[in-house]
Amino acid sequence: MVQPNPEKDPEQWTTGDEPMTGPQKSYLQTLAQEAGEEVPEGLTKAQASELIDELQQRTGRGA
Repeated sequence: MVQPNPEKDPEQWTTGDEPMTGPQKSYLQTLAQEAGEEVPEGLTKAQASELIDELQQRTGRGA
């Protein structure tokens, strides 16, 4: 039986300081538009992930 990996805090990601990925940027733009927000430039992967979580909660798209 395969156990799911526990979720890591984005602050502890080994690649968290790299620039956000294309899919993260695209999804952030969609969420930000729905929330009436702007996506800041130059986000890292970790920052983008945290903003995605925040905007998902605000827009009701969160899992």
